[in-house]
Amino acid sequence: MYKYINLIEFNMKSVQNQAMIMEKSAKKHDKCEIKWNTLSLCEWESAFRAIKKSNLLQSYDYTCVMARLNNQRVRRGLIVINGEAVGLVQILEAGIFKNAVHGVILDRGPLWFDEYGGMSDFELFLRAFSEEFPKRFGRRMRFIPEMKNTNKAQSLLEKHGYKPTSKHSYQTIYLDLRPDLEVLRSKLNKKWRNMLVKAEKQGLNIVFSDKGEHFSWLLQHYAADKALRKYDGAKPKVIMELAKEFSRGENMLIGTALLDDKPIAAILIFNHGISATYQIGYTSDIGRNKNAHHLLLWNAVVELKERNINDFDLGGINGDSAKGVKLFKEGLGGTIYETLGLYN
Repeated sequence: MYKYINLIEFNMKSVQNQAMIMEKSAKKHDKCEIKWNTLSLCEWESAFRAIKKSNLLQSYDYTCVMARLNNQRVRRGLIVINGEAVGLVQILEAGIFKNAVHGVILDRGPLWFDEYGGMSDFELFLRAFSEEFPKRFGRRMRFIPEMKNTNKAQSLLEKHGYKPTSKHSYQTIYLDLRPDLEVLRSKLNKKWRNMLVKAEKQGLNIVFSDKGEHFSWLLQHYAADKALRKYDGAKPKVIMELAKEFSRGENMLIGTALLDDKPIAAILIFNHGISATYQIGYTSDIGRNKNAHHLLLWNAVVELKERNINDFDLGGINGDSAKGVKLFKEGLGGTIYETLGLYN
């Protein structure tokens, strides 16, 4: 009897080993290609809208601005695995002497279509990307992978020659806007919701515009506040150029809190695909006392839902240098999303 059991176990192990060998063999024959600049603008935007939780840095408008400001070129790639389109990626590059001196920037990519983007797909992408841009003298690489911060992802990057430049990962908060407003409001932190109720009783008028209304007021106060408090954030010149680019496609949204028809707080949001990103905000002392920012963010949720935006990226968070900002954003009931950070 034991002989039969042992024989069955041996056959099972044999079958499993063969399956593993076949799986490894299949992976060796998987082919990943990055087809650069093959999609028209219309095709790119259509494909980008199929991306869940897209981010600002991989949006068409953003890379246009960065390329213009920094004298770089944009390459937009369709990721194809075994003949099937699986995702998108954009890079910025600059080179001289026929790229003997060459810089490549891939910020918060690649992005994946539904059912793709697992570790095997990520490794295939890394293989194709590193073959096209191998490490060499004269080439500098900046790579912020849009992958969750796991040991396996870190190992894959190191396997393909990428090294972390810092111990810090990148963190942001995503708010899923698909549930009904009643559900979203119920998920607000209790203290945050109480502040919102208080703000709703202050007689503030909240207006949203995609035509640039109150943009100058916001940018002026943001620039002065940033210079005074010396916090991290996009330079005012970059914000200005981004606003110009995003407003052309009605992808810029400015929310302003008015008291007696005068602005006391404002926020700037950029839409990209079916996602949006909170970019900058400013609140005056009066606005702070009246919890204007709570009212602005909640009304932004309402406005974005009406525009068929599914995911709201509340922007980067840092529990060390900006703990208060992190707590404020967490109060909206979103989910912390941690990616791998910066590699080269």
